[in-house]
Amino acid sequence: MIKHEIKSIIIKSGWTMSDVVKKLNKKYSRIDTVQNLSNKLSRGTLKYREAKEIAEIIGYEIKWEKK
Repeated sequence: MIKHEIKSIIIKSGWTMSDVVKKLNKKYSRIDTVQNLSNKLSRGTLKYREAKEIAEIIGYEIKWEKK
């Protein structure tokens, strides 16, 4: 499930959900909450753009690779 995958990568990167949300809010001038992000992950409504932003914050990039 994508929710567990993203949360796992955040934690393995040494970040907390709270730290990621704070950094996203500062970098992209918005007001999100940990609860909002968690709900998006649970419902599967996280936008691709948001996933890319999270990846960038924690030092990752999303790549498309041909099988």
